[in-house]
Amino acid sequence: MTPDVLAACVRDALAVLVAEGQLPGPVPDEVVIERPRSKDHGDYATPVALTLAKAAGVPPRSVADLIAARLTDQPGISSAEVAGPGFVNIRLAAEAQGAVAGQIVEAGTGYGENEALAGTRINVEFISANPTGPIHLGHARWAAVGDAIARVLEAAGADVAREFYINDRGVQMDRFGASVMAVAQGRRVPEDGYHGGYITDLAASILAAEPQITDLSEEQQLRAFREAAYVRQLDQQKEVLDLFRTHFDVWYSERSLHDTGAVERALLRLRDQGHVFEADGATWLRTTDFGDDKDRVLIKADGDLTYFASDTAYYVDKRVRGFDIAIYLLGADHHGYVSRLRAIAACAGDDMDRNVEVLIGQLVTMMRGGEEFKMSKRAGTMVTLEDLIEEVGVDAARYSLIRYPVDSPLSLDLDLLVQRTNDNPVFYVQYAHARISSVLRNAADLGIDWRSAGYDPALLDHERESDLLLALADYPAAVTAAAELREPHRIPRYLESLATAYHRFYDSCRVLPRGDEQVDAQQVARLWLCAATRQVLANGLALCGVSAPDRM
Repeated sequence: MTPDVLAACVRDALAVLVAEGQLPGPVPDEVVIERPRSKDHGDYATPVALTLAKAAGVPPRSVADLIAARLTDQPGISSAEVAGPGFVNIRLAAEAQGAVAGQIVEAGTGYGENEALAGTRINVEFISANPTGPIHLGHARWAAVGDAIARVLEAAGADVAREFYINDRGVQMDRFGASVMAVAQGRRVPEDGYHGGYITDLAASILAAEPQITDLSEEQQLRAFREAAYVRQLDQQKEVLDLFRTHFDVWYSERSLHDTGAVERALLRLRDQGHVFEADGATWLRTTDFGDDKDRVLIKADGDLTYFASDTAYYVDKRVRGFDIAIYLLGADHHGYVSRLRAIAACAGDDMDRNVEVLIGQLVTMMRGGEEFKMSKRAGTMVTLEDLIEEVGVDAARYSLIRYPVDSPLSLDLDLLVQRTNDNPVFYVQYAHARISSVLRNAADLGIDWRSAGYDPALLDHERESDLLLALADYPAAVTAAAELREPHRIPRYLESLATAYHRFYDSCRVLPRGDEQVDAQQVARLWLCAATRQVLANGLALCGVSAPDRM
């Protein structure tokens, strides 16, 4: 029995009490089910009596007594007792608790998925990078976390689009082109240009493919080198992100906002909403009406559009494309964008508390031997995503970047992440999956067809079996919370607790027969429990974009 099923049982009991006139209605739509701090207090607890007591006009414990009495009549509940000021502590019957393992095995990869966000279209924009260099360590955190957010949102039923915003307009593109052109011509890169081995690589690649490019005029060369380098560098970004298992549905060019008339359409919508005004020869958006610290210029007095105009048009375009929620994942230096983007949404006539969300991520550092790992061989001035993959691999990198809340700075210990020990969290979880896979292979070698042998959940009555079953039952709630709170770090933390529960179970409960022993029904039930645990570990690792190895 999972917490949501138990919550339904409590609502059924309340419905009976309301129908009998013992409690006033209505029955609450949601009933909180939680795990007690101590297993001695039961498998689950509910504080629902505390919230109903005031309307009933009686002490909470009296309401709790009524609920507990009704719950003991429910199938699958072995006891319900009142504790403290009015909590109801609930113990499940072994058969009801063990049924979870069978449900997981039958559901397979679908276990944990739900419809909490069904019908909601969400755009997750989680890398906004210039196509002027490699994906760096700061982007790497968003590449993992943003993709994980998209995965948990999809598991909660949302229709999700992963979007990469290409900052391909502005002076930085000209500096990029000038840097590549200078190297191709054998000159020094301008001081305000881009440096690093990758610039040399780009210049060589362009010259090899287009040797006639140097016959163009200086202005034509600049344009040609800029565009050729742009295409190659963007392709390199795509390649390394694909290697990192981060795949985007949309690669959105900033240039296209201006080329397709999206900026003009956005300005028209904002004018219609009444939030655009003229002052000092410029065109402004009155964002202070919605909490911004100052109004923002859209069009400067000289007629040039501002970056803010692009930001505004980009948000409006997302809504025009039919997305209900636009989620932005931005770096630590973008705190000012929170109120700005919320104000844009409000100025466009949207609900800034629902239609736009801005998550700010903190910096990442890499440590080796107690010292910061600072320089890239290829980029020269930064650590790249390629460097991270080369040092620890995709699994360890993704898992470690997702494992922590994004609003806290993160320091990655490279020495730890390459260790094959239980001190390395990703190894610890993957090893649990591999260990169970080994158990199931051994069962097959012994000729045990546990799927066809019949499953008796009532036989899983050992304390460690109960602990593991409760942990398995918690997985759907962990997925829902990760999606609704945009906190994918809840998944690896859950997986680590599940792995611990499994290792404790395996150390206490013999799963396979020894020697000439015949397999019994309890061992078959434990094989179902092993298979269910392996499935949940695999499902959770998939939400992190991390592999679930069968052997290690």
